[in-house]
Amino acid sequence: MNASLKPVRTSADAETSARVDLAACYRLADRFGLNEGIDNHLTLLVPGYSDRFLLAPFGMHWSEVKASDFLAVDFTGRVVSGQGSVEDTAMYIHQPVHRLSPQGRCVLHTHMPYATALCMLENPRLEMAVQSALGFYNDVAYDRTYNGLAFDVSEGERLARALGSKSVLMMANHGVLVVGKTVPQAFERLYFLERAAQAQVLALSTGRPLRLIPDAIIQKTIEQFDAGGSVGGRDRADLHFDALKRVLDRSKSDYAS
Repeated sequence: MNASLKPVRTSADAETSARVDLAACYRLADRFGLNEGIDNHLTLLVPGYSDRFLLAPFGMHWSEVKASDFLAVDFTGRVVSGQGSVEDTAMYIHQPVHRLSPQGRCVLHTHMPYATALCMLENPRLEMAVQSALGFYNDVAYDRTYNGLAFDVSEGERLARALGSKSVLMMANHGVLVVGKTVPQAFERLYFLERAAQAQVLALSTGRPLRLIPDAIIQKTIEQFDAGGSVGGRDRADLHFDALKRVLDRSKSDYAS
């Protein structure tokens, strides 16, 4: 659990930047088909605080979310700023994960199709059979219990415990939870998780067995991923997210308003 719930001195610019990134995250999730109607939630701790998070008001489509739309909600469920409604599962899933997971400054919960398809299987494991999956080696937790809708804090706390120190939780018969210390890091995980799941589902649809990558090659590739994690002194996730925001800037630039 986070040690302090007291605000830290921060600038308005930090929150503005955080709001823009989270709004871009909503728009990009819609662009890539990772959303489901107006349901699911993407949240981010307010910069300088460990007891409140940014959340889009319930009822907005992800394609219309703007930086100025976000509510700031504290861990008691009180809306500190903004106008709109807080949907129950946003509070009962996201608050415990933000509160109990140090790596969960940004928490993305979606029912994106291919990863959710894996969660419907008796064996939901993301197999080490394609390069994009190797980036998730030993970083995916599996929750084998579906308890219905998360309408109480104990269910969110159970999910946070199931996540543990990982960045991904595959939720049985439900969907996925992906966390990161920044919006770019979390979105990078979300995006490539769905791509890896898509490749696995398509490969399995042929009815032919998967060709798993040998352990020695997995370890070598992970070391290569680590060595190549930055390019030109910048993190790959930041470079990817900046490129995606430029795509939005050319077509849907109102996300930043």
